[in-house]
Amino acid sequence: MPRSALRLFAIAIVARTPYAAVGLLLIVRTKELTGSYAASGLVTAAASLALAVVSPAVGRLVDRTGQTIVLRTAVALNTTALVTFGLLPHGTPLAALVGCALLAGISTPPIGACLRALYATLVDGERLHRIFAIESAALELTYIAGPLLMLGIASVAGTGTALVLAAAALGAGTLVFSATRESRGWSGSADPSDERGGALRSPGLQTLAIAVALAAATFGAVEVAVPAACQAAGAKGATGALLAVWGLGSMLGGFAAARAAAPADAARWLALLLAALGVGDLALVPVSAPVALAPLLLVAGAAIAPLLGTAYSIVDRVMPRSRQTEAFAWLTTAISVGISAGSALAGVLVDAGGPGAGFAVAAAVGLIACAIISARRGSLAPATA
Repeated sequence: MPRSALRLFAIAIVARTPYAAVGLLLIVRTKELTGSYAASGLVTAAASLALAVVSPAVGRLVDRTGQTIVLRTAVALNTTALVTFGLLPHGTPLAALVGCALLAGISTPPIGACLRALYATLVDGERLHRIFAIESAALELTYIAGPLLMLGIASVAGTGTALVLAAAALGAGTLVFSATRESRGWSGSADPSDERGGALRSPGLQTLAIAVALAAATFGAVEVAVPAACQAAGAKGATGALLAVWGLGSMLGGFAAARAAAPADAARWLALLLAALGVGDLALVPVSAPVALAPLLLVAGAAIAPLLGTAYSIVDRVMPRSRQTEAFAWLTTAISVGISAGSALAGVLVDAGGPGAGFAVAAAVGLIACAIISARRGSLAPATA
């Protein structure tokens, strides 16, 4: 990995590690302030929905104006919203909490989309495949380490303090990232007269968004089914460890993909990874004991990081450089929508049929996604513009 790309990667990981716990901190802090988990769900849903809705527009703005002003404006608003949330007193009206959460979601700095757009200017070919695989694997570390770190701080100094510190870390990391020569030198070049439909008019990006959204739906289903399986087995405390094992499988899969050569047919490889995701989840359906779930989750998670890394690497093939930040932002939206839909569907079916029904949802969606992407492989040919 070139030194410049490695430096940007490290800055982004440092910024994103505490931020990986923000959703969880919002849940806990809202429960402290209101005494209601229903209110916690409303607050986190507001933040997630706001992020999903505005991400493409923010990405489009970056493509038009460059990274610096968008990142710095976003992080100023985001830090303000999260710090305010952390400092709000007991008795604060729910409307104020939802308002802060909405602002936090809307203003989440698009550091991931900006970083991925920069990769294509720093590396190409085999190295681009490798860096996307490594990034997808390393993100699993943030999802494991971030909550552990921030909840550890919360247990000592309080959830409000932990939320303030998470906001400060993201803010500092984003400002450092935006001050790098590569980020400042990246210039937006999208044609402002070509806005209708934006990047999503591309059939290739549509295919990638479908793939990522359906893959994310399997993630949401598994995240519901695992706690349900642990509760049914009388081992609720095993949930965190099992989800960590699942994330470890993804991380190991990502590092393995980074060591391998770039696939000759990335579209076909994407379809195969979706099939592997579905088959891995299918193996979980008949299992109920947490001890037996652990090794199967390790295997089931192995396709996740390689799948996301492959999807990100294909963006460089199907989208012109002038639209890539928006394209990556659409994939962020696809992940948010997919996780929400998968969680909701699995939750209904788990209530009716037990944990196995949740794993079955994940498996079915993965296999359906494989069929859809196989049928649309032609749309993933390199862009001509």
